[in-house]
Amino acid sequence: MLSQSTIDIVKSTAPLIAEAGPSLTAHFYDRMFKHHPELKDVFNITHQETGSQREALFNAVYGYASNIDNIEVLLPVVEKIAQKHTSFSITAEQYQIVGTHLLATIDELMSPGQAVLDAWAEAYGLLANIFINREEEIYQQTEQQVGGWRGTREFKVIEKTPESNVITSFVLEPVDGQPVINYQPGQYIGVYLNSDKLEFQEIRQYSLSDAPNGQTYRISVKREDQGVASNYLHSHVNVGDSVQLAPPAGDFFLTTQSNTPIALISAGVGLTPMLSILESIKSTHQAPIHWLHAADNTERHGFKDRIADLAQTTAHLNQYSWYKESSSNEADFSGLMDLSQIQDDINWQETDFYLCGPVVFMQHVAKQLIALKVAEAQIHYECFGPHKVL
Repeated sequence: MLSQSTIDIVKSTAPLIAEAGPSLTAHFYDRMFKHHPELKDVFNITHQETGSQREALFNAVYGYASNIDNIEVLLPVVEKIAQKHTSFSITAEQYQIVGTHLLATIDELMSPGQAVLDAWAEAYGLLANIFINREEEIYQQTEQQVGGWRGTREFKVIEKTPESNVITSFVLEPVDGQPVINYQPGQYIGVYLNSDKLEFQEIRQYSLSDAPNGQTYRISVKREDQGVASNYLHSHVNVGDSVQLAPPAGDFFLTTQSNTPIALISAGVGLTPMLSILESIKSTHQAPIHWLHAADNTERHGFKDRIADLAQTTAHLNQYSWYKESSSNEADFSGLMDLSQIQDDINWQETDFYLCGPVVFMQHVAKQLIALKVAEAQIHYECFGPHKVL
């Protein structure tokens, strides 16, 4: 436990962290990469360039400082980050590197004095140990299950299928021919890409897009305009090629009982974890399932035919689609997703809602759900990339 003096010092310096803003984490990352360039093979450099990772770290540091006397409120965030870290194969030694450069950054930007640095060192040490211990638990739990492993494992592509003009699916089979660990529908898998066509090793988390089968994994990847990894997968990874995978992870997955209605709400490639959930429960869920999806147009609507087939064969599945660019009858509705258009079709207070898509889309939907008097505890969501609070 932290001493009261440490708690007081860290809380008192939280306003200094807020004043520094993301410039603090920008300085931290620049400093750390200068001393440890090998970590560019771990961190998503694109997120560094856009600033999203720096903003996420700043929010985490400030949130920790503000709640240093009530760490329990941070545990859900700790779990989310710990799950993500295991897909990066983060080690205890890397926490030491981060701590060294975080303290050096605080010293160089703020010159707060040794007492403040000592307090932050103690506070960081406590938080690092929480992460290290939780991540070790996840590593051990995963490798001890049937088909589980620690670190990375070689898989080969056995199918590559276009799902829209921007989304392609890859079915991956382990090279060793052994079973693979099952996963919770909604979770993701870490994909490690190494090639002379890439400046650094690229590690990405892609949602698993099918029901678990114990033998293979499927990911469905959107080609992003500036996406280093997604463009490499689309253009250079073909049937017969190999990639390294970390085991499935993630804290976003179906938790709803089969007698409770659910709504799976997505936009764009955000449908991938929703599809995994739907494929896993289509024959067992007893209550209504509502599939709500938004796409730019029919060409970008991934798995359109598959969802239509499921809607025909699954009596309690209701599907609704919105096309942003459609003015015809290609989709059920045109424009942005407007829940008032189906207000009478869903029991809003009795349904659990699962959201995935661009943050601005999820904020748009969450605002409507709250207006419909849906309790926040009924709303679950997944962000692709650094986590943001809706």
